[in-house]
Amino acid sequence: MKTKSPRKQRKAIYTMPLHMRNKKMTARLSPDLASEYEMRNLPVREGDTVLVVTGSFKDTEGKVIEVDRKRFRVLIKEVAIEKADGSEYNFPIAISRVMITKLEKDKWRDKIIARKAETQEEEG
Repeated sequence: MKTKSPRKQRKAIYTMPLHMRNKKMTARLSPDLASEYEMRNLPVREGDTVLVVTGSFKDTEGKVIEVDRKRFRVLIKEVAIEKADGSEYNFPIAISRVMITKLEKDKWRDKIIARKAETQEEEG
């Protein structure tokens, strides 16, 4: 992005297509994973295990059950509140408040990790 204007930065994020928001939906990796894969962050996916690092649900670890790209939030199985009628509601957590502790591996995630590793080797 070429502009430094906060107004234009916000507008770009709010009007960004959903398929491009995945790049912004990254969370940092735990120190163990960061040293293993030699990278700091990756996009969050369903099935990943994450740790909430700030807020009222701090130190809660659980599996991601949904990634809401429209609102930049993740729903975690263990982070739920009870509504007045007694039903459970999965509380949406901002992507910036979580840290990935365990990755859900598949061939697409392996390709992403390999591609990021190649670009880091070229840069440094």
